[in-house]
Amino acid sequence: MAELHWYSVCTSRYYIKPHTAPASQTHSTMYKLAEERADDDDAKAVISQLRKSVLEELKMHDSFVQEWGSDMVKENTLNSATVKYTDFLLATASGKIEGVKGPGKLATPFEKTKLAAYTLGAMAPCMRLYAYIGKEVQALLDSNESSHLYKTWIDNYSSESFQDSALQTEDLLDKLSVSLTGEEIDIIEKLYHQAMRLEIEFFCAQPLVQQTVVPLSKVHNPAEHRFMIFSDFDLTCTVVDSSAILAEIAIVTAPKSDESQPENQIARISSVDLRNTWGVLSSQYTEEYEQCIESILLTDKVEKFDYEGLHKALEQLSDFEKRANSRVIESGVLKGLNLEDIKRAGERLILQDGCTGFFQSIINNENLNANVHVLSYCWCGDLIRSAFSSGGLDVLNVHANEFVYENSIATGKIVKKVESPIDKLLAFSDILKNSSSDRKGLTVYIGDSVGDLLCLLEADVGILLGSSSSLRRVGSHFGVSFVPLFPGLVNKQKECVEGNSSSWKGLSGILYTVSSWAEIYALFLGP
Repeated sequence: MAELHWYSVCTSRYYIKPHTAPASQTHSTMYKLAEERADDDDAKAVISQLRKSVLEELKMHDSFVQEWGSDMVKENTLNSATVKYTDFLLATASGKIEGVKGPGKLATPFEKTKLAAYTLGAMAPCMRLYAYIGKEVQALLDSNESSHLYKTWIDNYSSESFQDSALQTEDLLDKLSVSLTGEEIDIIEKLYHQAMRLEIEFFCAQPLVQQTVVPLSKVHNPAEHRFMIFSDFDLTCTVVDSSAILAEIAIVTAPKSDESQPENQIARISSVDLRNTWGVLSSQYTEEYEQCIESILLTDKVEKFDYEGLHKALEQLSDFEKRANSRVIESGVLKGLNLEDIKRAGERLILQDGCTGFFQSIINNENLNANVHVLSYCWCGDLIRSAFSSGGLDVLNVHANEFVYENSIATGKIVKKVESPIDKLLAFSDILKNSSSDRKGLTVYIGDSVGDLLCLLEADVGILLGSSSSLRRVGSHFGVSFVPLFPGLVNKQKECVEGNSSSWKGLSGILYTVSSWAEIYALFLGP
């Protein structure tokens, strides 16, 4: 997550000497202590080489300050994040952590080796984070930026030698951990996570001399602005498609073929027939969906973003989706589902890692003026509401289709509200039209499938989660550009630094791609 702030951090002169140098000096001390405690000549040699690299890094920091003429850094005192990080490293190396003996009590070579492993466990995250960020930033530099002010700095952390140092640290940690118990491995894991958290706090605490474009919450004034956040549900929030969940409930609760059914209840298909019918419906849907996508792609591919052409093409997909839903209703496979069974299934529904935490942070943040809406093809809005309610998200606005019930038993009919890409767009537009206009709004849509394409493009910020091949094929066919979020934000930051407009605006033809909800969280709220 720290990579979202790196462009701003590495362009701030205040960051270089007073904050990084103490950390590097501490690393040198840590390697020295680890070397003294390692009970293996090969390990000692590796640690010694790593310490020499850190000492060279310290010399490099001094040369940077002289090169840039940054006299002002001498007046800058260490911030609390830097102090917390260096204190944590020194405390770890001294054995001042729970469950670890202090260095004065290290009676055996094994105990010394164990503390050396703890020490490296606390240092490895820093090495890996710097190596990762260095590579990421290096890849984003223009080829003509040979005179970039921070080129030497970036070159160092992206260099093969630094990448090798990070890998050596990790390999050595693995070697020293071989003889440790499960409990001792758990201690290393906790130290690693704590070190990574402190490193991210360290980056975020550095003072900046430029306006930044992220996180969105920091450039958001709740008195003047409003976030309108929209999200798809199936496979954007969930791990499994909701239709599969409803099918499973229907099959599991259906009567067996030899069971008699009460006369006063809705007649249901037997479990065997139901499973067969679901299989036929599923195969037919998949086959016709693929045919529909191929039909759309038969038109001439365009070079320039063509929203109108895309809209017209997705009308075909909308007609298909409605026909498919009608087949499901007519088949009777949804008859007899109990509302309580649906709610229980929703409570147990597995959501994507970070999804619930993101929405909770948005809703509970008193400094944000945000509305959150979920737009979904799901046949049953109760399933969605139950899934979010179990995570304390009752306040989410859910826009989906709804089952029709008689005494809490589904009749098999559906109140059709959101069946297609066009329906989603209409719901999206109606929500914006009916929202208060007393504040300037920023609309964000998060989705994963072709059905989300129109909303993704209409939103000021369209975020594509995952790697749907059909979405990318259709989008590319109509001139949509797919840009990974990190380089996209760097470009936005450059525009901001250069004084150009860096505002977010819908219908740009650009969608930002992410691999996880953690990236979306960082975009809005930072690490």
